[in-house]
Amino acid sequence: MQHKIYGLIGYPLKHSFSQSYFEQKFAAEGIEDAVYRNFPMEYIDELTVLMDKEPNLRGLNVTLPYKEKVLWFMTKISPIAKAVGAANVVKFEENERGVWCPTAYNTDVVGFEKSFLKHKTEHLQSALILGTGGSAKAVAYVLKQLGIAYQFVSRRPQKDMLSYENLDRKTIENNLLIINTTPLGMFPKVEACPPIDYAAVGKEHFLFDLIYNPAETLFMQKGKQQGASVQNGYEMLCFQAEESWRIWNEKER
Repeated sequence: MQHKIYGLIGYPLKHSFSQSYFEQKFAAEGIEDAVYRNFPMEYIDELTVLMDKEPNLRGLNVTLPYKEKVLWFMTKISPIAKAVGAANVVKFEENERGVWCPTAYNTDVVGFEKSFLKHKTEHLQSALILGTGGSAKAVAYVLKQLGIAYQFVSRRPQKDMLSYENLDRKTIENNLLIINTTPLGMFPKVEACPPIDYAAVGKEHFLFDLIYNPAETLFMQKGKQQGASVQNGYEMLCFQAEESWRIWNEKER
């Protein structure tokens, strides 16, 4: 039996959620014609080599640091991925000439929105997004759709962004939703966290960390100590993984 190949690209991939998730999914649902592999890539140019090498490649998830750069290699880009400026899913579809071509999608949008709305309360009217990468762009897209104002916070701020240095206490107090989209605090460097004034966080705050390993990051711990509500990224990843599978198996209309 020829297996359809799905996988994850990014670097590094030592502790992949996606591979274990899909292996368990395939076993639980009796899916025997598919395999899921990790494809660590130190450079995004290696994607072309992978596409040539694996003719049975049908879908990829994309993680750090390639959610934006992967768009360079796509034949088509979905409207949402184009609007966000980043993609975390690639689907390979056969064109009229029998060539398998890649299309980019963004399921971080669906994953974050579904997870966030399960916990959202009406008092969250403005947000700070820590980080400016592909995941941050997906979060910003969702917040804009929900009518929640936001500001990016970056180590290397560009126009209309805040730096960690000028993120003062009042700004933190006035933005009750704080979302960490950076890898700070991710396993194995669990002692790290975004450098904000956690003393300015209070009971009305909601701290959402896109990291899922560890289940409770230092960012979340510091928020809880101040009485804030917290949420990690595991639920979001599950939602986006299922949306990835739906996209890969959806027939072209």
